[in-house]
Parts: sequence; structure tokens; C-alpha cells
Amino acid sequence: MQKKFGSILIISGPSGAGKSSLINAAKEKIGDYYFSISTTTRPPREGEREGVDYHFVDKETFEADIRAGEFLEYAQVHGNYYGTSLKPVREALEAGKLVIFDIDVQGHAIARERMGDLVTSVFVTTPTLEELERRLRSRATDGEEIIQKRIQNALVEIEYITAYDFLIVNDEFEKAVDSFIAVAKAARLKKGRKQALQFINRWRGQED
Repeated sequence: MQKKFGSILIISGPSGAGKSSLINAAKEKIGDYYFSISTTTRPPREGEREGVDYHFVDKETFEADIRAGEFLEYAQVHGNYYGTSLKPVREALEAGKLVIFDIDVQGHAIARERMGDLVTSVFVTTPTLEELERRLRSRATDGEEIIQKRIQNALVEIEYITAYDFLIVNDEFEKAVDSFIAVAKAARLKKGRKQALQFINRWRGQED
């Protein structure tokens, strides 16, 4: 029997565009998936859970993994490390899961460079900048300074749409959910060069 190998779906877009809402609404229809979460050296805050909010490790372990090239990307913030570990990603791929990354446009560029032919990507945005600002304000979770920063970031991020495989304009939510499900299913069908060569060998009756 052919061993299943997973694939990678990157979702990016401005804060307030509805990325998390799309994933949550589609999760019952996109099959077995792993949502990539960050690894950090900071202590867990009250209510945070290992493997749900973050992967919590000590500084020595994190720095050893940096030297071993085990991070897709990482940064040091206020004395603590934060990064995207490749270990759980590899485990999920080997288990045949769809690995979903919710990362920014810089993270998307790094992922393309490191894992190129396994990556499918989708950019999610509102129909207009005006609508994005309306949604950010209606959330009532951020002050004016943060809202303005998110708007400025969105103006930069929107320029990267052409680097993505798909674009979802989250105007009518149910239609956007259907589009995301279609993208996730397309991502599962994508095969990297290594998997394609393995299939060719099996098709010919040869060993991998």
C-alpha cells in the first residue's frame, strides 16, 4: 500500500481578515490536519497548555535546535525565544496530515525557500481597506495605536498577493469557507518532487 505523505498549506493575510474564523469553520471538512504552533522559551502563562498554545522548551534545548537547523524561523523577544520548529511539522507530514501555517508574508517567503514544492499558499483579505478597518474597530480589542499599526501592516502585506497560489476575498463568509475547503483539498493533492519520484518508481515496479 502506498504510504501517505502530508502537505503544507500556508494562510496569510491582514489581522482582521478572518483567517482563524475560516480555519475553525472548515476544520470538520478538511480532514486530518496539524495546525503549526510556535515554540518558546518563556514560561507558560496561566491557562496556557503545552501543545495547544505553544510548545514550551528551555533555552538550552531551543539553542541546540537552532544550531541543528530545526527552525523554519525564530526570533528573540524580551529575552525569550519564539520560533517555528520543524520537528512537529515533519512528524505531521510523515503521518500524512495537512500542516497549516498561519504566518505573515515574510514567513511565507522563508517557507517557500525551505519547503518549496510541498507548499500551497492562500492569501485571505477583506474586499477593501475600509472594510478591514471597520472589522478591526468592531472587534473592540485593540487601542487606536494598535489599529493604525495593523492597517499600515496590511498596506504592506497586500502587495504580496501575487506570491500566493490562491486569493480568498472574505466578503461573504460562507462562500469564503467553501473556497478555503477547496484550497485545503487542492493542497492535499500536491506532491513534492521526492514524493513524485517515489510514485514513478512504484508505478514502474521498482523499489523507492
